[in-house]
Amino acid sequence: MSTYSRPADLPNFENPPVVEVVLSIQFEQIARLRTAQIGLLWTKLRAEFPRVEELAPIAPVIESFGPPTAGRVGFRFEALDVPPLARVLFLNDSQDQLVQIQPDRLLHNWRKTTGAQPYPRYGAIREAFLRELGLFQEFLAQESVGPLRINQCEVTYVNHILPAGAWVEHGDADKIFRVLGKPMAGPFLPAPEDVGMQLRYVIRRDEGTPLGRLHVSIQPGWLKPENAPMYVLELTARGAPVGADVEGARSFFDIGHDWIVRGFKDLTTSTMHETWRLTNG
Repeated sequence: MSTYSRPADLPNFENPPVVEVVLSIQFEQIARLRTAQIGLLWTKLRAEFPRVEELAPIAPVIESFGPPTAGRVGFRFEALDVPPLARVLFLNDSQDQLVQIQPDRLLHNWRKTTGAQPYPRYGAIREAFLRELGLFQEFLAQESVGPLRINQCEVTYVNHILPAGAWVEHGDADKIFRVLGKPMAGPFLPAPEDVGMQLRYVIRRDEGTPLGRLHVSIQPGWLKPENAPMYVLELTARGAPVGADVEGARSFFDIGHDWIVRGFKDLTTSTMHETWRLTNG
């Protein structure tokens, strides 16, 4: 397993507003995978993840580049011999760490469940995911259900940005985000109550060809149960693995994390950096 080495110039926030981190790989669907076999995989993880839940599967997503291909877009119907498998979640007792599995995805989530809970940092989450990925590969080989062909990797960070004395109401978004100017009233319209934004940035290889994208979502929200105003800033780096094997996925995770951290700093104001205690970068 490759050990993560944090770049010396990567911005570091001592008190980041992150509430959830997800590492995920998407792969060619393993059609022979059955629910009973996922139960066998659980025996490898049960000591750490004793709880089980089921949810609807996540739809596949591929980052593509260039103009859309010509041709008619329509619906596709498939006749399946067996019903599609659900997404199975294995959770630890505190429910702040979970593993998710479906026939074309493997995910590891860390999520903040209490206000005082510290963010365990990317290196620890990465290590946990790679360990679980190794167990998943062993399971696929033992059950002879097919090879693992990874086609996309994702790193997602969800941040809940609270006022913390730096802003008061949703209309103060320019005090949080550098990409937003001061909301101005018009001849008729008042200043906006709140703002939201979606941004996309191309992640390129060293030679300039596209590797993936950084997706940014900025949305106003309310923190329960206090009903305190907040902004939800979600950053997702998604793209092809840097190579055909697991090492290629690991490389994309590190690139995606780098883009998310540097992008987070570029998107937010120096006032908020003081609140989150930026120490370098």
